[in-house]
Amino acid sequence: MKKIKFLLVAALAALTFASCSKDEDVKINMVSEYQLNDELVAAQKAKSGNDKAILLVAFGSTWNNAFLAFDDTKAAYEKEFPGYDVYVSFSSDICINRASAGENEDEEGNIVKRDYYEPRYLLHAIGAAKYSEIRVQSLQVIPGEEFAAVVASVKKFANNGYVASAHLDDEYLKHVNIRLGMPLLDNPDVDVPAVAEQLHKTCTLESVDGIVAFMGHGNPDSYDTFKANIRYNQLEEALQELSPNYFVGCVDQPENFKTHVYARMVDAGLTSGKLYLHPLMSIAGDHAHNDMGGDDGEDMDPDEWELNDDGEIEDLSWKVFFSKLGYQTIVPTVNFHPQGLLELPGIRSIWIKHTKEAETLEEAYHSMYPSL
Repeated sequence: MKKIKFLLVAALAALTFASCSKDEDVKINMVSEYQLNDELVAAQKAKSGNDKAILLVAFGSTWNNAFLAFDDTKAAYEKEFPGYDVYVSFSSDICINRASAGENEDEEGNIVKRDYYEPRYLLHAIGAAKYSEIRVQSLQVIPGEEFAAVVASVKKFANNGYVASAHLDDEYLKHVNIRLGMPLLDNPDVDVPAVAEQLHKTCTLESVDGIVAFMGHGNPDSYDTFKANIRYNQLEEALQELSPNYFVGCVDQPENFKTHVYARMVDAGLTSGKLYLHPLMSIAGDHAHNDMGGDDGEDMDPDEWELNDDGEIEDLSWKVFFSKLGYQTIVPTVNFHPQGLLELPGIRSIWIKHTKEAETLEEAYHSMYPSL
């Protein structure tokens, strides 16, 4: 790795301008997972008498505040969609396994364990229960790498491609109404300004009092599916139309790391004062607690900071980075945790709108690839 000493304002001003890690642990007893979910879903359908289902797909988390956010989201969907059974799934095996084992504590210091399952198991169970309509809603922020995995799961289910103890009824799959709800920032002309407006409503006082920086996830260049990273840049532009004190960066978007956000602040003449940090992710998990609001790098002096090849400083949280550059850094919390986007009713309503407007797989593909 090329090591470059961090030069404060001069060097950075010259720069070019959803949680758990990648899946490492794999659920191995596939048959029992299918059977378990088949039984759970069948029991729910029999209890409710509903003939339609919604499957919410999140990347996942191991934090109790995130579990509560998913609970509230499920409740909001049940209120908004009477006649539908609502299920929540995680696409990350490592989040599923660690949530089940119990990795974090609640506010009282108790280890919290939760059981979540992959979309493939719940989709199979929903199909085995023969719901007449299935709406799969991505809880991703951008239509990027993780959303592509959601699309693949739905497509494989529709084609009866999952290996299980018993295959689904092909005749049923020919007629079931399967629809896909798009991520939060799907449409740049509609969703981006709508999200900017809702964030501004939440952070207006902060934007008057100081700078407000949002930290999203982003995709590496090689995984920037559908070129979705641009949504973060578009969101910053939309927010700055409401206040010049808003900025949007990512933990994994080339040329939009915290160092690049700082360079844009310097260019705007914002070199000191209060700086409010918020996660731009569906829930506040590891990235929000550690990469954004943690103490990583507290023992390093700025003259020890080194830029990697991508222009980022590793093992240094946003809070510590900006604090050591002279900002009064504040991480607002509710019940001792930062808030994820699903905890903001105005933002959550945009996901709900997408579920109501959910398209067939063919229509969704044309939305992602307009030239097809």
